[in-house]
Amino acid sequence: MQAAAEVLDQIQGTPDKGIPQEVLGSAECVAVVPSLLKGGFIVGAKYGRGLASCRTPKGWSAPAFFVVTGGSVGFQIGGQAVDLVMLVMNNDGMQHLLSSKFALGADASVAAGPVGRHAEGNTDWKMRAQVLTYSRARGIFAGVSLNGAVVKQDKDSTREFYGRMVPFRTSLTGEIEPPPAGNAFLSSLSKWAQEAAK
Repeated sequence: MQAAAEVLDQIQGTPDKGIPQEVLGSAECVAVVPSLLKGGFIVGAKYGRGLASCRTPKGWSAPAFFVVTGGSVGFQIGGQAVDLVMLVMNNDGMQHLLSSKFALGADASVAAGPVGRHAEGNTDWKMRAQVLTYSRARGIFAGVSLNGAVVKQDKDSTREFYGRMVPFRTSLTGEIEPPPAGNAFLSSLSKWAQEAAK
């Protein structure tokens, strides 16, 4: 929770290298994976745990916990931890997220998101994808493609946080109040969304 809030604060604290305000202001849901682990030799693997929140009439929803797993084949050596931010840009993408399991690129279209203070008249991000993805490694922040990664509910973290099993749809549509432990992440998200809306 705290790590996800710090990722958002640090990324948006460097506005010229962050997520454009128009993009963040248009996002239906925001998902953060602090320290997604990438590694492997020849065959790459990705694994990370994160949380998501969606816009509701009452503000940002209670968080939903998920794991992201996926493979990529290519010549890569060594492991690297990256922070990952995924923005769900429209209702279709949100419906995939609410289903508790979906594959990026197969179920939901995914693309690397634009970077900078403004998306400068470049509107193809609006049409291009249901999910825009960003990564940050060693201070460098960039759009990243996560084709083939699978996002599914992290049931262990969900039970630990809520004390019971809570479906994605219940938390992300605002049917339950977020526990106080979610305040750090949700207040960071609210702050940046408000600035993006100005």
